[in-house]
Amino acid sequence: MASGDENPDSIAGDEKSQPIAGAAKSEPFAGDPKPGSNGGAALDTLTRPLRDALSEARAESLPVAVAVSGGADSVMLAVHAAAVTRDLGIPLHLLHVHHGLFEQADDWADAVCRLGDALQVPVHVLRVQVAAGDGKGVEAAARQARYAALAQAAAGLGLCHILLAHHRDDQAETVLLRLLRGAGPAGLAAMSPRAERDGVVYLRPWLDIPRAVIREAAAAYATGHGWMPVQDPSNSDERYTRAALRNLLVPALDARWPGWQAIVARHARLAEEAAQILDEVASDDLAGLEPSALGDSFSLAPWRQLSPARQAQVLRYWLARQGARMPTEARLAELLKQLRQLHSLGHDRHLVWNHARHCVRCVRGRVSVEPREDG
Repeated sequence: MASGDENPDSIAGDEKSQPIAGAAKSEPFAGDPKPGSNGGAALDTLTRPLRDALSEARAESLPVAVAVSGGADSVMLAVHAAAVTRDLGIPLHLLHVHHGLFEQADDWADAVCRLGDALQVPVHVLRVQVAAGDGKGVEAAARQARYAALAQAAAGLGLCHILLAHHRDDQAETVLLRLLRGAGPAGLAAMSPRAERDGVVYLRPWLDIPRAVIREAAAAYATGHGWMPVQDPSNSDERYTRAALRNLLVPALDARWPGWQAIVARHARLAEEAAQILDEVASDDLAGLEPSALGDSFSLAPWRQLSPARQAQVLRYWLARQGARMPTEARLAELLKQLRQLHSLGHDRHLVWNHARHCVRCVRGRVSVEPREDG
């Protein structure tokens, strides 16, 4: 199980952890985190952002959860979260998604259950079926199944917040992947420290923390608690995009530009700011297009008065607000061309533009979007 991440191309997520062979009688995970070789500074580095992220849940006295794959990153998040939530008086749950895609899946679930026992935190193993044959690819299908399972568990347990273990290296890799896929500012913003999906707030308190800091804490914890990280098979399989990036490109970047992750993560923050500004402009533009009460239609005439760039941006913004899949640049150009042609052809001409599960229509000068009956 990945730790509920939006963007990993590895199927099961971060590097897994399992008890060391021959140490079955010891407590593989137990107790509060202890400072590593660098003393309390490292511990504070990991706990302070957790406390900040949980302030909202603490104010509302709401239970929270950690999505735990069993890997070093998510285990460390669970261990530190157990200490912080206990101190803050917040109930904590551990959620583990069992994809069943690898033969080790049962062992990973067992390891998370032992972790919960050691931390005295309830564990919920969420078994899912990954529909890999629907054209999305196994990575995307696994991610979709993860989010659906987490949302269902959150509803059943009364959870509003789920903690995810993404760190700065994950963020940097995600930005590179988005860049290579041609993403715009919104895509390059990559993962957000706080994101809402299906009524659940996902918190990433360690998004500014380097992987090395977390792994140092994990190594210190492993020494005293009898467990060791092992590789998720998909992490080393270069058929998967993120594994290829991590194994082929990242070592070259590390050698030539040490610390590049911090630079790329900074670009993600700048891209997020730019995307927010673009959304504000698009929101103002949409408000001037005589939108319907539900926002599912607008007037073509004032749209034509916008600059080409703002015409495109307000269309993206409008489609996103209506739950439509974001079109590719080529598909959006097609819609823009057809809408612009209506000006010369007259408002009595109708437009029908089918896109994924939605249909955009223009009838008598009003542009509308609706789910397709055959979608």
